[in-house]
Amino acid sequence: MTPAPHHDGSSLHVSNLAPALGEVVTVRLRVPAGYGPLAAVRTRSNPDHEPEWTDAVRVGVADAWEWWDAPVTVRNPRHGYRWMLQHADGRVEWLNQTGLHRIETLDSEDFALVAYPAPPAWMNESVMYQVFPDRFARSAAADEHPTPEWAIPAAWSDPVDAVMPARSQQFYGGDLPGIIEKLDHLVSLGVNLLYLTPVFPAESNHRYDAASFDRIDPLLGGEEAYIRLVEEAHARGIRVIGDLTSNHSGDSHEWFRAPLGNPGAPEEDFYYFTDEGNTAYVSWLGYASLPKFDWSSEELRRRFVSGEDSVVAKWLKPPYNADGWRIDVANMTGRLGAVDLNAEVRQLLRETMLQVDPDTILLGESTNDAVSDLQGDGWHGAMTYPSFTRPLWGWLSEPTGAPYLDADGGEVTESWFFGQPIGGIPRYTAREFTEAVTRFTAGIPWRVRLGNMQPLDTHDTARFATNAAPGAIPVAVGLSLTMPGLPVVFAGDEFGLLGADGEASRTPMPWGTEGQPEVAERLALYRDLIALRRSHPALQDGGFRWVHVDDEAVVFVRESESESVLVLATRGDADAAIPAGTLPGAASGEPVFGDATLAVSDDGAVVLSAEGPAFAVWLLPGVVAPAPAPTEETAEVSRGVVDADEQTPAEIVKGADSTGA
Repeated sequence: MTPAPHHDGSSLHVSNLAPALGEVVTVRLRVPAGYGPLAAVRTRSNPDHEPEWTDAVRVGVADAWEWWDAPVTVRNPRHGYRWMLQHADGRVEWLNQTGLHRIETLDSEDFALVAYPAPPAWMNESVMYQVFPDRFARSAAADEHPTPEWAIPAAWSDPVDAVMPARSQQFYGGDLPGIIEKLDHLVSLGVNLLYLTPVFPAESNHRYDAASFDRIDPLLGGEEAYIRLVEEAHARGIRVIGDLTSNHSGDSHEWFRAPLGNPGAPEEDFYYFTDEGNTAYVSWLGYASLPKFDWSSEELRRRFVSGEDSVVAKWLKPPYNADGWRIDVANMTGRLGAVDLNAEVRQLLRETMLQVDPDTILLGESTNDAVSDLQGDGWHGAMTYPSFTRPLWGWLSEPTGAPYLDADGGEVTESWFFGQPIGGIPRYTAREFTEAVTRFTAGIPWRVRLGNMQPLDTHDTARFATNAAPGAIPVAVGLSLTMPGLPVVFAGDEFGLLGADGEASRTPMPWGTEGQPEVAERLALYRDLIALRRSHPALQDGGFRWVHVDDEAVVFVRESESESVLVLATRGDADAAIPAGTLPGAASGEPVFGDATLAVSDDGAVVLSAEGPAFAVWLLPGVVAPAPAPTEETAEVSRGVVDADEQTPAEIVKGADSTGA
């Protein structure tokens, strides 16, 4: 790849990552030395849907990069901007989050400053571990609980039965005391954020059909066990977040049972009843056991989110002290036909959490294109698959065609691919992987992208390892822990567990196999890569720049002032030639993971080579940059034909101080 102008949302290029409305933020552009000559560099914003321009000032050259600074006044809570480069020969180029363009670009793909309150700093330092409680660990106390009427009992060693009704009713009896007993396993891996799928009473093994949000399922140990789990996790430096279904409850929920067949009950407007007798209703995707919430109900909002004793608030407060929420089916919450209350609900969730404990995080499930919902006003990030997980599967999978059973007992040979009926897992090149990642992150502000969950798989998907190409596991795990986003380990991946679809992946943990050679090797891989992530701040919130892409391999660098981390990921053999000036300091690169070769020529050109599949990492010096330009030199701002002096930032944001970070 030819060196190109670069900007991203990291602190290398943005002076304030959590600005308030009306603040002036300095944004910086890096241009390869000799790229011009450039007659002018400007930013173009679009506040209130009217263009605003600022002139950039060239502040100096460092390590073969020419740096330009420009002021951008944050006019809107999500303030987009792009760079315009005017060449001396009359050519004009535009730089946005999809890259460099000769024609004008879409506002939706601009870089963006976000003036909503920022997430807690610990989010970017986290490596998440996802636990499905029924299948993680069973304590001796679980034997004291009677098997519920809905359950089909299973011994821990029994295989998962993916056919209905066992698909949702097979019951292994994992509990919260069992999780407590295994917390030291999480410590040994190095993870520091535990995500529990639902722990409320329900009539299924997955518990997404909650019968109540006000208590912990006694089968899991009840409230006392939950309190102790959070305390024990916190004592080990591990935060804990829960899982809430804001789109629906279960049909056994107390809120739903009250109005069912009983018109006029106070909870009647919590749901979408469709007949006069309150016996027919709207449910999630037609599943009668999951009646859908109607978020136009003020009382539902009060009980679920905004009241002092609301569900959202209760579990974040003492004595429970959870550290945040992952919201199930966030993408459909508040949406039904012509009704769209999603923004109101997510903003209400965020507002309540800020009031109760601003040091908590809010993640939403939005499994497909999530850009419209991920603009910083609600979710800190999302469980979303097209921006990392699906492209990675397409590149690093080699489907086996092994048959498995679907929910109805039918035999399937096409590999599962996120429920899409496209004939199995598509085949991508490394280049197509990068194109997909770029496409699905281009519309998301950098700060929010860092909060997007980045799993290889989850409780709702097949296990990646089931169809992984030979040798691809280290590549996939390495990418999940080094690319921008919140890394996620689904419990069991570190043991090499397999699963053909989202039910078969919910396999009981094979405790006691840690000493088996293949398991020990996989555990060591996870421990080493998690340690790499947690020991290098550049991998947590540093900038991101692709430096080489071909059909087999990708090379990128995560950058900060203190360090840079160079990453090579390849499915086949790699021989990546990186032009001079692209990677200053590469000659002093220190290998920290993997088996690959880095060679630097006298002119600074770099060659990375490896026998694939391979994942390799080098530590490079931090980015050297000139000092910022004095404020007065970058103060010229024009907004269409209106001089900025005619409207001060204070006037623009009058009455909006509460939105600042």
